Amino acid sequence: MFSKKIGLFGATSLVGERLISLLHDCGEQIHAFSRKAQKPGSDGLAWHQLSAIDYRNNDIIEDWLCAAPIWVLPDHFILLESYGVRRIVVLSSTSRFTKTTSSDQTDIATAARLSEGEQRLKTWAASKGIKWIILRPTLIYGHGRDKNIAEIARFIRRFGFFPLLGKANGLRQPIHVEDVAKACVAALKSPAAVNRSYNISGEETLPYHEMVSRVFAASHRSPRMLRIPLAVFSFGVSCMRLLPRYKHWSVAMAERMNNDLVFDHSDAVRDFSFSPRPFQLSAEDLPR
Repeated sequence: MFSKKIGLFGATSLVGERLISLLHDCGEQIHAFSRKAQKPGSDGLAWHQLSAIDYRNNDIIEDWLCAAPIWVLPDHFILLESYGVRRIVVLSSTSRFTKTTSSDQTDIATAARLSEGEQRLKTWAASKGIKWIILRPTLIYGHGRDKNIAEIARFIRRFGFFPLLGKANGLRQPIHVEDVAKACVAALKSPAAVNRSYNISGEETLPYHEMVSRVFAASHRSPRMLRIPLAVFSFGVSCMRLLPRYKHWSVAMAERMNNDLVFDHSDAVRDFSFSPRPFQLSAEDLPR
C-alpha cells in the first residue's frame, strides 16, 4: 500500500523540514513542493516549484503529506489529481475549536479557515475516492522556530520577565515538532487511519504559568512572571504591537492563558501508535 515516493506540501515550514529529515532517514523518495525555487536536493529529495509544474507529464505519486496551511490545499487539488494521489495526510490545528469564541476577529477568521479547509478536503477526497487523514496538533514547539515557546523565550531574553494575565492556570499540552512529523508519517502508513480526523497533543498537561516557568529554566534564568490586570495588559499589548515582532499579539492571547486547551489523543494512539514526549525543553528548542 505504501509507495516509496511521497509528495510533500509545506516542505520549508517547521514541520515540513522535520518531515524531510524523518523521511530521508527512512529511505523514502521525497518530492517536495514549494512556491519558491529551492537549491537542488540531496539523494532522495527532489524539489518542485509550484509555478513551474507541467501537469501533463507528472510521475505517479500516490502518497502525500501537507504541512502547509490546510486552507491553501484546495488550490492544489488539480495538481494532486495529476500525480495520481490516493492517500493524503493533512495538518490542521486544534485552533479550529479553541479560537471560535475568541474576542479577536482574526482568531475567529483563522478558526473558520481551518474548518472550511477541512470540509473542502473531505468533499474533494470523497468525490475522487481518495483516502484522507486530518491531524490537529495542539501548541507546537521545537528547534527554536515555533511561534509559541520560542516567542516566549525571545520575550524573556529581551525583557527579563514574562507577563501573565491573572492566575494563568489554563491547561496546555505542548507537542514537539518531531512528534508531529512522526505522527504524520505513522498516519500515512497505518491501514487503520482512513478518512478520519485526529487531535494530537503532547504527553504532558500543565498550567500555562508552569509552561512559562520551564522556559525560564531552560533559558537558565530565575522565573520572573508579573501578574497583570486585564486593563493594564490591554494597554501593554497596544504598545507591544508597535514593534514588528509583536504586531500579531492580541488581548485574546492573554485571555486564553486562563482557558483549558486540552485534547484527548487516544484515537491516535489506537490507530497509528502515537506516542508523544513530555514537555521537556532542551537548548535546541530555544531560539538561537
